[in-house]
Amino acid sequence: MSKDHGPQIKNDEQYEELRDKGMSKEKAARIANDPKSGKKGGRADKYEERTKEELYQKAKEVGIEGRSEMSKKELIKALRDRN
Repeated sequence: MSKDHGPQIKNDEQYEELRDKGMSKEKAARIANDPKSGKKGGRADKYEERTKEELYQKAKEVGIEGRSEMSKKELIKALRDRN
């Protein structure tokens, strides 16, 4: 049985599994609190199917520098190359 981490953690079991794998508290909480996280078959839209604004927001979320000057194609490349 997983520990109750309070209202700030939506999925305590998933949070604990992620922490056991070595993830930081912040990253584990972010994943455990995402309602789409952990569902099988759930896939994000392909980058090519997203608007430039959606790609820009994603790039902003993950901290890609220079995103405001990038074209849609460049945003896609930057998002894919960030790992």
